[in-house]
Amino acid sequence: MATNKTVFFIIGILLVILGAFMLLPYVAQLIYLENSHSFLSSAFITMFIGVLFILTNLDHEFYLNLQQTFLFSVLAWVAVAIFGSIPFIFSTLNLSISDAFFESMSGITTTGSTVISDLDNSPKSILLWRAIMQWLGGIGIIVMAITVLPLLKVGGMQLFKMEGSDNTEKILPRTAEVASIIILTYLTLTFLCSYFYWIFGMNLFDSVAHAMTTIATGGFSTHDDSIGFFQNSNIEIVSTIFIISGSIPFIAYLKFLKGNKKIFFQDVQIKGLIYLLVFSVIIMFLYLLFNSHESSFLDKVRISSFNVVSILSGTGYVTTDFSLWGKFSIIFFLFLMFIGGCAGSTTCGIKIFRMQMLFIFLGNQIKKVIYPNSVFIVKYNNQKISDDFITSVIVFIFSYLLLFMLLAMLLSLTGLDFLSAVSGAATSISNVGPGLGEMIGPNGNFKDISEISKWFLTFGMLLGRLELFAVLVLFFPSFWRN
Repeated sequence: MATNKTVFFIIGILLVILGAFMLLPYVAQLIYLENSHSFLSSAFITMFIGVLFILTNLDHEFYLNLQQTFLFSVLAWVAVAIFGSIPFIFSTLNLSISDAFFESMSGITTTGSTVISDLDNSPKSILLWRAIMQWLGGIGIIVMAITVLPLLKVGGMQLFKMEGSDNTEKILPRTAEVASIIILTYLTLTFLCSYFYWIFGMNLFDSVAHAMTTIATGGFSTHDDSIGFFQNSNIEIVSTIFIISGSIPFIAYLKFLKGNKKIFFQDVQIKGLIYLLVFSVIIMFLYLLFNSHESSFLDKVRISSFNVVSILSGTGYVTTDFSLWGKFSIIFFLFLMFIGGCAGSTTCGIKIFRMQMLFIFLGNQIKKVIYPNSVFIVKYNNQKISDDFITSVIVFIFSYLLLFMLLAMLLSLTGLDFLSAVSGAATSISNVGPGLGEMIGPNGNFKDISEISKWFLTFGMLLGRLELFAVLVLFFPSFWRN
């Protein structure tokens, strides 16, 4: 029998793990002589509460039914964000509770929006903690996307259900089995990214911190100018390659390791990502070619490639203030913010597979108009797609856009201008990071917006990261009665 004890038991384990990771920035505090023990105190508090959760929720059987699975999915992210904010509260940055929670939620959801200014002179321990939060958020959403969301049938995610995982009571053992391979792959990519950053000019600290946020497609940097600080084309190329690596479904890595060596060339979603990237880079390159005369031909290729990959994946690294390129670039990047990368990767947004399903559905409807008496079988990645599946995808996209508009309206009521409200809502629910405009644009941050705006954006980050319905369903009494 599934009870909430299982939910809080697992959350307790997560808090103990989170507290253990807080010891890494404490080591940084000692190395860089920061004369502070804030992370040691934060680790003790987090691990103490985690142990209490574990001891008070011990049970002889551990199961999760549908309701408990939804509850765990949301509470786990909220709990990690709450306790992850403690180091920010204890830091010398003088952050309010709203700012600390905003920064923590932005980290764990791999959004990358920040309220911290003057990153170049911020404590190294805080910069490392921001990177660790995003790295943990990236691995967390991969495991969740492969093992939990498919069973919850959130917006068509059931398409990615692992073989032999037909009921939610198998979540725990299946997660343990799959997570080991995912974590090994994730660690390997992080190490390789850090190594190439280092050999191309970053110091050891910057290379490790940026590798974590690159693979997690999170975008937190250790410098105010982000990747642009280094003024190094090789670093931008490395970043582009590993952002794409993090944007690919990690289930493809699993299949590759199990012997399917052609998976990266066969998977429809991966091919869709590559086609979209190539098309978008060409569009932006041509726009810069005819509208900007400040850089060379090759520089335009590099700049357009890096920024398209960064925005589409939701990473949010910047090398230049693209909002100054003109109105077309603003609209184009706003469009890319919504799409996102592949399902089962560290990226967020609507996801490539849902956009592909939408086009398949539109094409099918046109065929039905032309051939009204014909029967068409819809397939995706050689899997037959039911009408219920297509309906769930369309409902998700409609809900995504509706919630975006509601969030934008709420932000406008708090006093934000039109561009800041619209781009803020988009970057929040799509977990991208930088918005558009002077205040929250690529060269700004979210420090000066109102407290209520920060809470709206924080909720938007959680909605976007957990695929909307995993959060919204908890507010319907009928869900708990069924």
